[in-house]
Order: sequence, then C-alpha cells, then structure tokens
Amino acid sequence: MPKSRIRKKADFTPPPAKQATNIKLTNRGWVAPVMLAFFLIGLAWIVVFYVTDGDLPVQALGNWNIVVGFGFIAGGFGVSTQWK
Repeated sequence: MPKSRIRKKADFTPPPAKQATNIKLTNRGWVAPVMLAFFLIGLAWIVVFYVTDGDLPVQALGNWNIVVGFGFIAGGFGVSTQWK
C-alpha cells in the first residue's frame, strides 16, 4: 500500500494587530445644568402651588399643577439618561 502524501501546513501567522481607535465622546456639558434646572423647576412649581393654596402658578389648572411639577421632574430624570 503506498503511503499518502503528507501535506505541509503553513506556519501560523497571527492576525494583524488592530490599531487602537479613539472613542469620540461628545461634549455632554449641557446635561447636568438642564437636569438640575428641570428638577428645581418641578420642585418650585409644586412648592409654589402648595404655599399659595392653588392660586399660583396657574390657577386654571387646579390640581393638575402637581402633574406639571412632576412632569418637569420626570423630564429631569429623562435628561439624566444622557449623562456619561
């Protein structure tokens, strides 16, 4: 029985090294001030509503002023997701 030919395998060559790429982070300096502004506006809206017995900030809204205040606070939490 004849011997089969032995194929010579090529030597292992590692894949080329990848160059390090710089991660470009966008400037997110606006996030913290906007987030804090929303929190403070929402808190102030609710406090003013309670202190003035519903006369301010918008008397026509009635108890919906609380929802508006919490809406500003929720907006602050929404903006906070952009913070890195």
